[in-house]
Amino acid sequence: MASSGTSAFNLDLTELVEEAFERAGSELRTGYDLKTARRSLNLLFADWANRGVNMWTFEQGTITLTPGLSTYALPVDTVDLLEHVIRTGAGTASTQADLTITRISVSTYATIPNKLQQARPIQIWIQRLDGERSAIGTVLTSAITATDTTISVATTVGLATSGFVMIESEIIFYGAVSGTQLLYCYRGQAYTTAASHINGTPVYAQNLPCVTVWPTPDNTTTYQLVYYRMRRIDDAGNGVNTMDVPFRFLPCMVAGLAYYLALKVPNGAMRLDILKAQYDEAWQFAATEDRESAASRFVPRQMFIN
Repeated sequence: MASSGTSAFNLDLTELVEEAFERAGSELRTGYDLKTARRSLNLLFADWANRGVNMWTFEQGTITLTPGLSTYALPVDTVDLLEHVIRTGAGTASTQADLTITRISVSTYATIPNKLQQARPIQIWIQRLDGERSAIGTVLTSAITATDTTISVATTVGLATSGFVMIESEIIFYGAVSGTQLLYCYRGQAYTTAASHINGTPVYAQNLPCVTVWPTPDNTTTYQLVYYRMRRIDDAGNGVNTMDVPFRFLPCMVAGLAYYLALKVPNGAMRLDILKAQYDEAWQFAATEDRESAASRFVPRQMFIN
């Protein structure tokens, strides 16, 4: 007998939930059953972000650095950066070079004496913020154009001394606060477009994940920050879509959802131990497969050799 000749097996959300409910000793019967399973699945994806590196969520990104600006927003669904370099001579085969930039902690960045020093960046501090818009908000007290670098607002109480704000669809970085003014504003950040805004427009603090480089970029050349990031796994969706998970993680996803559902369904407690063991085993198998296959190479820095 011939094989099917296809290798496209996948599970949409409904099939996934049905399989998980059956393993948990129950059935998918109501709309609420699907709703609670979707919620559990989204929590499961959040747990995976904490468990390790999910290879299929790697994405490359590029930020063109602005002279005098040290902090740049990352895409809102960024979990963490895995690798990063400073690129000079972008687009020119004879001169393009990717140069090492070292990741540092907030403690190390805080001890840098002159954070305004300008040169080619050699260090990067990554702030893993949640990307949510803060409840802290205010309004413009004066209209602004797309090029204004000082913004007047009703109050700055609760705003950080520097950071990002959102006005309509525009993200703006401000470098300082003075009274009720946001100073040293860099417009159209995070791939948004600088625009005019009228008096009374709401202004919200935006807790974007971001990077701060040091030294601050100078204007001797155009620098690009080229990075490889791990993004969030797409949400479970509305029931008609497949998951943002590769086929090799399907057994792990079903096992994990079954364990989560067993915590909630009647009589599920009787199966908790075996479902937890199955989930841990499936995760171990999937995580072991989901890795770089290339050999690792370690090169010591000269500074650490006597």
